[in-house]
Amino acid sequence: MEELDLIYEEAEDNMKKSVAHLEKELVKIRAGRANPSMLDGVKAEYYGSLTPLNQVANINSTDARTLTVQPWEKSLIPEIEKAILNAGLGLNPQNNGEMVIINIPVLTEERRKDLAKRAGSEAEDARVGIRNSRKEANDMIKKLEGVSEDIIKDAEDEVQKITDSYIQKVDNILKKKEEEIMLV
Repeated sequence: MEELDLIYEEAEDNMKKSVAHLEKELVKIRAGRANPSMLDGVKAEYYGSLTPLNQVANINSTDARTLTVQPWEKSLIPEIEKAILNAGLGLNPQNNGEMVIINIPVLTEERRKDLAKRAGSEAEDARVGIRNSRKEANDMIKKLEGVSEDIIKDAEDEVQKITDSYIQKVDNILKKKEEEIMLV
């Protein structure tokens, strides 16, 4: 039935969005390695408005423990330092007059556990989103008119299979991130 295919498609799209959101959030959780995306949420004051760092500077990782932020205007260096300090990332920027240099500290065991817990929380949010998509799809299936109970049952089973596959994807992503975080 065409209506059922549309319902499956919509449910799967919503589940894909939940997984994509999880991946985006997990990138922000640092795992001890310097990664320019660690500064994605940081915004600096630029001509009176808060602007993402990657729109006012080049951000690079020179090695596994160092990030450099090279502003396009040297006058921005103090603003960039202030923005990084105020972002609550636990990073301590320094400047050499040309750029901002950020040494990424080695993670303590306690900090690693906190980050793993935060990753788990993000994964649970993704699972909730997936289950909500399943509920919406099942509600839409039940509202279909002129459809036998057998077809409804089969359709709900199909939605459950899709749900299970996306929950498995979330579990795999979380497992990989936890391993990355706990790697010393």
